[in-house]
Amino acid sequence: MSFITQHNVERKILSILKVLSALQRPAGSVIIAKHLKERGIDLSERAIRYHMRLTDERGFTQLISERDGRVITERGLHEIQSALVNDKVGLAISRIEQLAFRTNLDLENLSGKVPVNISFFPEEKFAEALKEMAPVFEKGLCVSRLVHTVVGGERIGDILVPEGMVGLASVCSIVINGALLKAGIPMDSRFGGLLQLHNHKPIRFTEMIHYNGSSLDPSEIFIKARMTAVKEAVLSGDGEILANFREIPAICQPVAENVINNLKRAGILGVLLVGNVSEPVCEINIDLNKIGIILLGGLNPVAAAAEAGIEAENHSMSTVIDFRLLKPFEEVLTKGR
Repeated sequence: MSFITQHNVERKILSILKVLSALQRPAGSVIIAKHLKERGIDLSERAIRYHMRLTDERGFTQLISERDGRVITERGLHEIQSALVNDKVGLAISRIEQLAFRTNLDLENLSGKVPVNISFFPEEKFAEALKEMAPVFEKGLCVSRLVHTVVGGERIGDILVPEGMVGLASVCSIVINGALLKAGIPMDSRFGGLLQLHNHKPIRFTEMIHYNGSSLDPSEIFIKARMTAVKEAVLSGDGEILANFREIPAICQPVAENVINNLKRAGILGVLLVGNVSEPVCEINIDLNKIGIILLGGLNPVAAAAEAGIEAENHSMSTVIDFRLLKPFEEVLTKGR
């Protein structure tokens, strides 16, 4: 078997394991095919049965019965965690496109799936982390004030929270990509960076990492490198925050503005600035007949906690969850979880 063919087999196996992990119950080829299609993967039931024979042989899955299907084993869960880097993360731009496709938020009924960033905090540090993040949420330097928390041993979407940790899901800016995509508006995701603020107003990008050249979310890189100054931006109005740069066709502006307004009513405030047609935005040149848009980084609150010395294990742009699981940050702050 050639390397390319073997690589494709491994990717399909990993996709099937991820579906079984998310379902947390036995499933057969019909159900798995349906969930794979929702993730943009078109695999026939016959092909799934073939690949699941391989997962059985490797001990990744176990057949419960012909009627109920298979469950993922501990070994299968470990395989997901230790998968090849290219399969687990891929280029950031690919993950953005996949999560945007999986976003199906209904802005009228406030239901459906939204993309989230996930941060793991040690249980003993979580209350302190909440206090450090509170001013950032209060100031609105986030995509949304809605969050979801889970204790160790439970799951957030496809992600298992380790024992001894608390998982915090914060809304990812890709929700805006997904909402615009649903409205028929293509969005070009160009880069993530550090945006300089002066007197609480955006001035320029001081650092940037293009999505099509990185396997990691730029926000994770800037947080680990201690390059942010989110706390200063909140306190004095002068600092550097996490932000993302996008472009849309100018002809779509009226529809985009309507979508953005509907997102705000749903509690999603991630659009920081919308530019004018073909005009630079924060010193970034814009293509002809395009409009530049700056989105707030969903990990700004987590960056503030990191600046205070409270480290978190971040899994940005990682999964989607039900919008109805989200609750106001203030509620989590009051209860301590």
